[in-house]
Amino acid sequence: MRAAYRLQLGPSLGFREARALVPYLTELGVSHLYLSPSLQARRGSTHGYDVVDPTRVSADLGGERELEALCSAGLDVILDVVPNHMAAGEENPFWPGVFDVGRRFFDIDELGGVRVEDPEVFALTHAKTLELVRAGLVQGLRIDHVDGLADPLGYLERLRAEGVGNVWVEKILSPGEELREWLVEGTTGYEFANDVTALFVDPAGEEPLTRLYAELTGEGRSFRELAAQAKLEQVETTFRPEVDRLRALWPEAPELERSLASLPVYRTYVEPWSGRVEDADREALAPVPRELRRVLLLEERGFDEFVTRFQQTSGAVMAKGVEDTALYRYNRLVALNEVGGDPARFGLSVDEFHRANAKRAERFPRHLLATTTHDTKRSGDVRARIAALAAGPDEWAERVCGWRALEDPDENYLFWQTLVGAWPVEPARIALYMEKALREAKVNTNWIEPQEEHERRVREAIGRVYASFPEDFEPFAERLAEAGRRIALGMTLLKLTAPGVPDVYQGDEVELLAVVDPDNRRPVDWERRRRALHDPPPKLLTVLAALDLRRRRPEAFDGSYEPLDAGEDVCAFERGGAVRVVVPVRPHASKPAFPGWRDLLPDLPVGLYER
Repeated sequence: MRAAYRLQLGPSLGFREARALVPYLTELGVSHLYLSPSLQARRGSTHGYDVVDPTRVSADLGGERELEALCSAGLDVILDVVPNHMAAGEENPFWPGVFDVGRRFFDIDELGGVRVEDPEVFALTHAKTLELVRAGLVQGLRIDHVDGLADPLGYLERLRAEGVGNVWVEKILSPGEELREWLVEGTTGYEFANDVTALFVDPAGEEPLTRLYAELTGEGRSFRELAAQAKLEQVETTFRPEVDRLRALWPEAPELERSLASLPVYRTYVEPWSGRVEDADREALAPVPRELRRVLLLEERGFDEFVTRFQQTSGAVMAKGVEDTALYRYNRLVALNEVGGDPARFGLSVDEFHRANAKRAERFPRHLLATTTHDTKRSGDVRARIAALAAGPDEWAERVCGWRALEDPDENYLFWQTLVGAWPVEPARIALYMEKALREAKVNTNWIEPQEEHERRVREAIGRVYASFPEDFEPFAERLAEAGRRIALGMTLLKLTAPGVPDVYQGDEVELLAVVDPDNRRPVDWERRRRALHDPPPKLLTVLAALDLRRRRPEAFDGSYEPLDAGEDVCAFERGGAVRVVVPVRPHASKPAFPGWRDLLPDLPVGLYER
């Protein structure tokens, strides 16, 4: 596999429109088309994750014949599959038969869990997908939210038994957690996205930015303290129905709410039906009271359904408590606030980055490598600019202390980081982003009971900023953008050459300044990108050169990964004895030359060398 290119299908991008892009994507150099869910979703769906009929290809996207034409157009296809939930209600012909009536998808009542662990339900809901695989139209599957399943390992084994050979799982690994020995190619790449971002965050900026954040907002708690509180809030409010269901299964369960919020990982994978318990499960359950831990580790039997439900619920609590609450409350440096990330980890050394790459090369050499996905809080280019603030914290402090707009100081600090990260950006997009961010934070407003007066004042404040920017804002934003572009080039080159399979999100081959969905699903100017192939800007030139090299020298990227010593501020490595990659990770660092090696990017501040 050379590289995958993710297309987020929807009302303006169906199968036919996607097929028209295949010549461009082929010229770009990718080998695989990575499609968002393509089975029949709810009427008006903008994303496809609300499937109502898994036995039919989406008519809204063009129907089965158009999908077959797309799959036969010249690129292999990876299909995004949603096994853990479907849209509930009368529009779904299988409601409520195949549903796990009462467990939901996170906190969304309209999306119900599916009993895919039942062989008959699996057969019914996967018949069309397996038909596409067996017909040779689809070469791989991306499994959405695998942690939502009652039996993740059993599900993946069933896919393998059905002849599906290439599977990637959307599995969010907590800091320090490793992917289990599953029958998969790897994850969808959140951990790489976090590693490669942290690599460019200057650790020298931690103390001044921490002090600045405390001075501006009064927030002195650590991220872990804040995350623990947010998880417990979610247990006691949003997931009260799930907790009540667990209580019904075991009324005497001790400290159930606190235990659900205390796990350091999304979930454990204890198997009551097989008795399987791994050391990682025992370690993860260490914070749980002894009596509850004995049940969850199968040392005391008779609570099988409780164990299964607890594991499914803990993952939802982690997702909503951390991803969708704490990451919007702790705004010290929001480049670090990413899915699967740890904002407490301020930077990553070159040696640590090498070790993570080497481990991926050893265990999951076809792991996906992402910098932007449809689920990221910010595109890689926006994260790169915000990451650059760590290299100049004093100037940032001088500027942002004088920029006042929003009443709440924490919301104000988030606003200005977002604005400099995504600049230039239309006021309507920023206003929509801030509305979502503040509702996710659940401090001054929320999704269930929006505080319309507060949200109105935020919108008006944003309007006043756009009517009259501080005179030093645009010069600073432009300088930051240039620093961010250097970082983004480095992130892009590392994604394209590190062990694994690069994943390019739609439109991200050139600078893509996007924040969280739905902003990152805006229509892409494909004609602009086609024209850019003839005189490529630096980021696109990097993509073209690296993918062409992967095409010409596949044995190098299937070969060894050897770190090179180029100084602590330069990330350099060799692939298969034939390709060298050099990326300065600090502004003052420069790329070294390698006599006898040809630099394929001689005019850029990153180096791609071929022997």
